[in-house]
Amino acid sequence: MNGNRFLLDTNILLYVTGNRIKIADLPEGEFFTSFITELEVLSYPSLTSQEENQLKHLLQEIPVIDITAEIKERAIALRKSYRLKLPDAIIAATTLQLGATLLTNDKSFLVIKEIQVQSIKV
Repeated sequence: MNGNRFLLDTNILLYVTGNRIKIADLPEGEFFTSFITELEVLSYPSLTSQEENQLKHLLQEIPVIDITAEIKERAIALRKSYRLKLPDAIIAATTLQLGATLLTNDKSFLVIKEIQVQSIKV
């Protein structure tokens, strides 16, 4: 482990489940995800039961970060500053709280100056 921390966004977990990328394609480091991402991926409308089981297994391997008072405060500030959707504000705040880089292909996160964002080639 090289000490890098990454928060995996919804699209990254869906890419892994859909075999568009492999875990090995991700940068080396420690992985986390937000409870928001957990909710989003498990409620994804076109998810098959096999994909759902794969996601549940994956989510058992990756720490899922729940909301804390600090994340709430950061999410409020980020939402006000950048007019983010609430789920995106919570994901960004979680990234900030962890001192992590957000792995996502969602370009809406690129405007947030307080966090580092890295995309993954699909």
